[in-house]
Amino acid sequence: MKTRTPISIYILVTIGLTIMAFEMFAHDSGYFSSPFFWGLMLIAIILLLIMNSIGDLIENQNFTKLSAEEKAEYLKDKNTPYFQKLWNSAFKKQSATEEKDILIDHGFDGITELDNSLPKWWIGLFYFGCIFCAVYLTAFAFTDYAHPEAELNHETKQMLASIEEYEKNAPQVTLETAKYSADNIAEGQELFKTNCVTCHGDNGKGGIGPNLTDTHWINVKQKSLFKNVIWMLENGSPNNPTMRPFIKEGTITGRDAEKIAAYIYHINQETAPITPAQGGAPPQGEEVKWENGNNE
Repeated sequence: MKTRTPISIYILVTIGLTIMAFEMFAHDSGYFSSPFFWGLMLIAIILLLIMNSIGDLIENQNFTKLSAEEKAEYLKDKNTPYFQKLWNSAFKKQSATEEKDILIDHGFDGITELDNSLPKWWIGLFYFGCIFCAVYLTAFAFTDYAHPEAELNHETKQMLASIEEYEKNAPQVTLETAKYSADNIAEGQELFKTNCVTCHGDNGKGGIGPNLTDTHWINVKQKSLFKNVIWMLENGSPNNPTMRPFIKEGTITGRDAEKIAAYIYHINQETAPITPAQGGAPPQGEEVKWENGNNE
């Protein structure tokens, strides 16, 4: 009669498999704080304890049927620590007597072969690999687990939510506090496409509205180009009602205006203008030489 695996090993394996399943199939990674997770673990452990108790009853019943020699051998095996038995099964060599029992009845040139069993650690890793592969493929095929696109979308949503939360609590950007940053150019370009491209054309080349890449401007309300754009976004154009006060209307925030102004500053001061020959609108207004860089 073989000794049984300790209940502690079954509990550890069950906990590990449960965590692996939740990692692969749960939509929320915060399952450790879920009452469902801990309830499931408690039920699983209780069931294992019940199974272990039933196993003890069966084991005791079978023990009474053993001979005195078999009982002594069983008790000796049972008193050997579980991990010691695993070590022995994996690395302990057979004695000369034991080798005779597993010697295969064929040989060549004095070379013989033993009918050794595969090490239990190898068999365990093999079956674990098979089970893990099946579970992993199932999770990959039917859930978002391990999908780079799904992970990217999830992280992007988290990032956008954190930015939105930050902007709710951060001080509002005004004409006085706005600062130019090259880091805002890319986001400013996207905001420009959403709010400004209809009138001012792709890349600010002009159309219904004036060309934003040349040196001529209709409304000059500030000394710097950067602040002048923010003033226009806040107050609109006194000369053309189509250019609305986007900030005052609530269409964009002061922080959005800061980003749009950074993009317009970039296409006006840091890149070549789009001329009429290149498809840009003809100059409108007066030629302006902006002062004090991009912040004042």
